[in-house]
Amino acid sequence: MPIPTINTESDDDSPISPAERAAAASRSTWVSVVVNVLLSTAQIVVGVLSKSQGLIADGIHSLSDLVSDFVVLLANRHSQKDADEDHPYGHQRFETAASLALGVILLAVGAGMLWSAAVKLENPEAIPQVHIVALWVALGALVAKELLFRYMLKVAKRVKSSMLVANAWHARSDAASSLVVSVGIVGNLLGYPILDPIAALIVGFMVAKMGWGFGWDALHDLMDRAVDEAETAAIRSTIADTPGVKAVHDIRTRKMGDMIVADAHIEVDAQLTVEAGHDIAVEARRRVMQRHRVLNLMTHVDPWKRPDLDHPVATPPTAQP
Repeated sequence: MPIPTINTESDDDSPISPAERAAAASRSTWVSVVVNVLLSTAQIVVGVLSKSQGLIADGIHSLSDLVSDFVVLLANRHSQKDADEDHPYGHQRFETAASLALGVILLAVGAGMLWSAAVKLENPEAIPQVHIVALWVALGALVAKELLFRYMLKVAKRVKSSMLVANAWHARSDAASSLVVSVGIVGNLLGYPILDPIAALIVGFMVAKMGWGFGWDALHDLMDRAVDEAETAAIRSTIADTPGVKAVHDIRTRKMGDMIVADAHIEVDAQLTVEAGHDIAVEARRRVMQRHRVLNLMTHVDPWKRPDLDHPVATPPTAQP
């Protein structure tokens, strides 16, 4: 299963207020908490009673979702805090830190699953046959997690939150692992007991791979990674369309959670007063922050010389003897 790219694109381009994002994140995450409590309890209990290592591994994966959900709730609460003296750009990077934590959790859980399955495979003759009830629980978990994934991803894209997208794909990884576990249990019931721990091994690999992907992506964001070229071009276009702006260059961006901090050099007519140039820069900043997920735009005003006029180049005064 390929590691998904965290994408917050939505068909609805209307702006989402911080309060709406926080409420949506809290609501969807609490739904995930309830589902994961029920699933992890059922999977682990039935897994132990039916002697299915794959189902137990899947239950532990669901249990790890609970930890992830509470990490998201904590980050959602702190990321909404206003800017203060120590954090002049706000606390949005709590969300990026939460995505990194989700990745680390997935990586650790996956490594534990790999280790447990490898130990079982070293002694295949001791692998017991599982009870058919394990299959029904695994299939029920598959349906529940797929529905949860679709619900959470829809909310995440609507509010444009990469942290919620990561948590949604965590739910999808559970759905995929439940599918693999179901296949392993079917194989066990058909007389191939080794397929159950093999299923647990595959689940562990999938979880670890996804954890690495999310962790690596969040780490780059914490190191001030720029947004993609398409979004940079859109910001550039908004600045260039501002009345009075003649040209734009040296646009730089860095991610601040799900927001963007940017700076740009804008060129205005060299014959304008300082005040007029300042007003143009203020208007460009207002437009960018209104139309894009930009937290702040720092502008530097450069003189633009009309090509139809002869602008003499100023020479420094000659030093007096």
